[in-house]
Amino acid sequence: MCSHYQGVKNRAQFERHFGVSPSLTEPAFDVWPGYMGSFIRPQPHANAGDAAVPDWEAPLGAFGLLPHWAKDRTASRHTYNARTETVAQKPSFRDAWARAQHCIIPAEAIFEPDWRSGRAVSSRIALANGEPMGIAGLWSAWRAPEGEVLSFTMLTVNADAHPLMREFHKPDDEKRMVVVLPPAFFTDWLRASASQSMGLIQACPLPELVVASQAPSAASAAPLAVGERQSTLF
Repeated sequence: MCSHYQGVKNRAQFERHFGVSPSLTEPAFDVWPGYMGSFIRPQPHANAGDAAVPDWEAPLGAFGLLPHWAKDRTASRHTYNARTETVAQKPSFRDAWARAQHCIIPAEAIFEPDWRSGRAVSSRIALANGEPMGIAGLWSAWRAPEGEVLSFTMLTVNADAHPLMREFHKPDDEKRMVVVLPPAFFTDWLRASASQSMGLIQACPLPELVVASQAPSAASAAPLAVGERQSTLF
């Protein structure tokens, strides 16, 4: 599971790797649930017949999917990851899944707790080739009193077979990881219908990941609670 990741900071790298320009608004680099980050989705007006409209767009959204029935924005603290095994049934995610509201979350790295020493050591994990990650996700639009709020969640799978990610989280916890899409899958994922979604996830090859660095304590990097820092939260 991933509750902390780093967005792609370099604009040129973002455009080169994902083929779309990020929002002009500056997102947070270190993103926690409730923080605003970039995500890529099909441009809503791409099929309107205007050749000047790009196929994809990269707006800002809250990390943590807000279903239409959410009472307030704090719901994102519990919906930042969606299990592929249950995403079609869980009330928080099933509408976005049924509507194939697919997105890609650009990330330089994710952070997970390494418990092999007997205590949680926050580890920065990145692709071995140094390229950004494109993480498969779902997006949604939530109507707040002040207007529409976009949000997104990362899809996760069992990681028992992954040579690196099976080493993370507590010994008795299930080993899980986000779905990292290879670039060749980007277009297919964004265009896939609901009936094609699971097949694409199952077809994704296991990504080659490395531990880029480790922090002495996961607790030292804990985020502020939602609402404490308005410049990076909603």
